Amino acid sequence: MPAGSLLTLLDDIATILDDVSILTKKAAAKTAGVLGDDLALNAQQVSGVVSKRELPVVWAVAKGSFLNKLILVPLALLIGTFAPWGITPLLMIGGIYLCFEGVEKLHQAFVHRGKKSEDQAGKDIAALAAAPPETEAEKIKGAVRTDFVLSAEIIAITLGQVADVDFTRQLTVLSAISVIMTVGVYGLVAGIVKLDDAGLYLTQGRTTFPQMIGRAILWFAPFLMRSLSILGTAAMFLVGGGIITHGIPWLHHTVEHLAEKAGTLTPIIPLLLNGLCGLIAGTLALLLFNGVRKLRGKSAH
Repeated sequence: MPAGSLLTLLDDIATILDDVSILTKKAAAKTAGVLGDDLALNAQQVSGVVSKRELPVVWAVAKGSFLNKLILVPLALLIGTFAPWGITPLLMIGGIYLCFEGVEKLHQAFVHRGKKSEDQAGKDIAALAAAPPETEAEKIKGAVRTDFVLSAEIIAITLGQVADVDFTRQLTVLSAISVIMTVGVYGLVAGIVKLDDAGLYLTQGRTTFPQMIGRAILWFAPFLMRSLSILGTAAMFLVGGGIITHGIPWLHHTVEHLAEKAGTLTPIIPLLLNGLCGLIAGTLALLLFNGVRKLRGKSAH
């Protein structure tokens, strides 16, 4: 009898692990797009840090990401159990915040564009190298805030994939996705930000081939970082706009309807429309934010 009970228990465990493996694969496939956006955004957020501080900053943001998920996983399970109607509004708030950050970055770039001389640019680079700890701390806080929104979307998408299974499987899959996504994203971010150091190391090799590879990496790294900066900002609109359009049924159906009529452009149209919705939402949020700030400033006087 005890042997039979043990075999039954082992069979149950094997069934649960098999189910968890299948559900985790499905959730990973669904969240792959957000993973790409998460990678671009976080690589952008930690760029511009002094070389010797890059890995500590990535590690600090990674720890913040783990903490985010330690908060989000139980919260998602609670909301999914007791208030499933609250998931969409919370996600939309996060989506609007992402769009707001994206528009704010564009606004700052356009406002300061062309206003700095070469001497001033040199001073800015020197100031960056000697940036106080507060600057680094603010960068980490900003990256962790952005990660919170993207992590919330990943957790929400995963929860949608496991909504019909029992609590144990939900918890296991959410935990697995959280660990896989965090390790994957920040491992890649660490590799990206240290590309230039790897290239420099290879150029100091004794043979020609490693030196060629090193020079190629040093040539490619600045282009990659600039590209990630652009992609990171674009991802804010795509992810944020996607959250907003999915949260408004008629708008989501309109996007799908237009995509169906686009023919060969069907895969591109939702991205463009989501990005446009994100840009509009972020602009309205920035205008509202600036308006409230001006009103508060006047009331203070």
